[in-house]
Amino acid sequence: MLVVGQIGKPHGIRGEVTVVVRTDEPEERFTAGSVFITEVPRDRRVSAGPAAAPAPGARFEVPKELVLESIRWHQGRGIAVFEGIHDRNVAEALKGVYLQVDSAGLAPPEDPEEFHDHQLVGLRVESVSGEEHGTVQRIEHAPASDLIVLAKKDGGTALIPFVTAMVPTVDLRGGRIVVDLPEGLLDL
Repeated sequence: MLVVGQIGKPHGIRGEVTVVVRTDEPEERFTAGSVFITEVPRDRRVSAGPAAAPAPGARFEVPKELVLESIRWHQGRGIAVFEGIHDRNVAEALKGVYLQVDSAGLAPPEDPEEFHDHQLVGLRVESVSGEEHGTVQRIEHAPASDLIVLAKKDGGTALIPFVTAMVPTVDLRGGRIVVDLPEGLLDL
């Protein structure tokens, strides 16, 4: 799966939500009728809050898929309406949900130094001297830079900034990422 956006806070009272875009092609990914596979962040419950439901007290479950009804752009963010989400309370329950597309049919990026997250997950991570550190568990998209979440071979996880100075080589064919890390980074 490829994360292309994340739902932000509600906008107004009619179920609109802001969308933080995580793709270089927002005009291709965010068109009316686009279907997104949802993923609730690990730090949230799936049952996310009350909804305008037929039964009193029923809880809103984040749907497995969301269909984009419309989107408009304002100050670099999308303001979106999804099918079936026409109430601010339900929109609030979607806050933080990742919007994903199936990566199986995607063409690889044209830039040789650009990668889709799914291409990196599972790759072996090793030092420039060949010492194996573990495997890529996932990629986190932080404001300053992307981060490799490393599943360390001895257990636990570590974060590696995905910048050229620390990640000089990504070898997709060889199934590895070579890192040049400052001493102690993996001990944090």
